[in-house]
Amino acid sequence: MVSMSAPVRLLIVDDEPFNLEIIGEYLDGQGYELTMARDGVEAWEYLENAEIDFDLLVLDRMMPRLDGMELLRRVRRTPRLSGLPVIMQTAAATPDQVREGLQAGARYYLTKPYEPDALLAIVRSALEEAHRTREIQLQAEGMRRAMAALRRAEFEFSTLGQATELASLASLVSPEPENIVMGLSELMINAVEHGNLGISYAEKSRLRLEDCWQEEVERRLLLPEYADRRARLLIECGDEAVRYTVSDDGAGFDFARYLDFDPGRAFDPNGRGIAMARQLCFRSLEYKGCGNVVTATVELP
Repeated sequence: MVSMSAPVRLLIVDDEPFNLEIIGEYLDGQGYELTMARDGVEAWEYLENAEIDFDLLVLDRMMPRLDGMELLRRVRRTPRLSGLPVIMQTAAATPDQVREGLQAGARYYLTKPYEPDALLAIVRSALEEAHRTREIQLQAEGMRRAMAALRRAEFEFSTLGQATELASLASLVSPEPENIVMGLSELMINAVEHGNLGISYAEKSRLRLEDCWQEEVERRLLLPEYADRRARLLIECGDEAVRYTVSDDGAGFDFARYLDFDPGRAFDPNGRGIAMARQLCFRSLEYKGCGNVVTATVELP
């Protein structure tokens, strides 16, 4: 669960009053402040209000007046809202429709009808990821100027906390660190959890649904078979590009399956990070060998 001093505000958009009531019941008692909108036009009025900052948008796709896809495009075109995490929930679940929603910026996708546990797991995942990204971006501001002198550096890390803090620092050598940090942290967290700790895709999905993923990561870090494993980050800054190479001590994985959006995984609470990093953050993303080494390239102006 994300811990914040301010209330966690969710905007729920659906043209069916019954669906709004059901979602409200599913999320009741979770500590969220819920705002309900009956269509895209009403939702846009809430989003345009600069006095209210929402932490998550749960968005129906098919609505009258202003549908979910067009509202999503408006959100992504608006600088103040562009980082708002979006869960698309809909009965339109063909592979092409799912792919369109993901590529438009809906990080998560739920197909109706869905179970309460599935909604809760994806809401938690989206909020945790957004909170982590905001913290990294805040930490980055004060160190940006000093990092401009860096040409080559190597680091080791073993925990999720070290991965996110180091991603914050490493992103500062790129021209748009607020964009790079999301993709870089995804690669580095993968090196810890999937690489060094051997948590499979299916295991992470189950752990996310049970809301005990972080506890399992911490438990495995203490086991003798994993305690000495390290992940590494190499930063190389040239005149034309910055290259980030992330490696780990794990056995690798079938990385080709995760380089593009897979509609078949769209309903899982995890599994989009590598595709998002490749599409949105880096000029190129190249895995080597068995998949335990990846190089991400950022082009310099």
